[in-house]
Amino acid sequence: MPIHQWPEADRPREKLLRQGADALSDSELLAIFLRTGVPGRSALDLARDLLREHGSLRALLDLPPERFCAGQGLGLAKYVQLQAALEIGRRHLRERLDRGDALANPDDTRRYLSARMRDYPVEVFACLLLDNRHRVLHYEELFRGTLDRAQVHPREVVRLALDRHAAAVILAHNHPSGVAEPSAADRAITERLREALGLVNIRLLDHIVIGDGETVSFAERGLL
Repeated sequence: MPIHQWPEADRPREKLLRQGADALSDSELLAIFLRTGVPGRSALDLARDLLREHGSLRALLDLPPERFCAGQGLGLAKYVQLQAALEIGRRHLRERLDRGDALANPDDTRRYLSARMRDYPVEVFACLLLDNRHRVLHYEELFRGTLDRAQVHPREVVRLALDRHAAAVILAHNHPSGVAEPSAADRAITERLREALGLVNIRLLDHIVIGDGETVSFAERGLL
């Protein structure tokens, strides 16, 4: 039966309007994106099939274009729409930071950094530079490494912070393994960077380690 013939309470679009997007399952959200199904299969049936085939919503969204377009009910137009929607989400998070809300709402900072960095296949080290009112001045990815290591040079971090007239810094790097637990090396470089930035009166507010669906804050762990 087509979705438009279902009871209104069961339709994903109406459920979103009534309860909000957070109330929907992955398959319901995907069904809204797909809009229509295929002969004999509703959009929700098709969404469930796709999630079963690929294992998760993220796995589906991360497919390269040729594999994504090969899926039933998908194609190049859907791939383009999806990539545009994902980029809108990233830019929305960035705009929230640019308004100066980053430290008033730490979850926004984590979501933004995770959206930017979690999918990199190698370790990437980045800096979020803030003014003396903790408003975002600049985001920059400074160092890239191998699968499990990025060589970080404190002098480059200090130089960037001075060039941008930053009063405070939030560090971030991803773990391609997906495990966000800080390593001994992470702790050592964080301490070196805290000391180097302190010499020029720039505060290190946090170092966020990004895994697959999880983040670890050095500040919250009491490691700064």
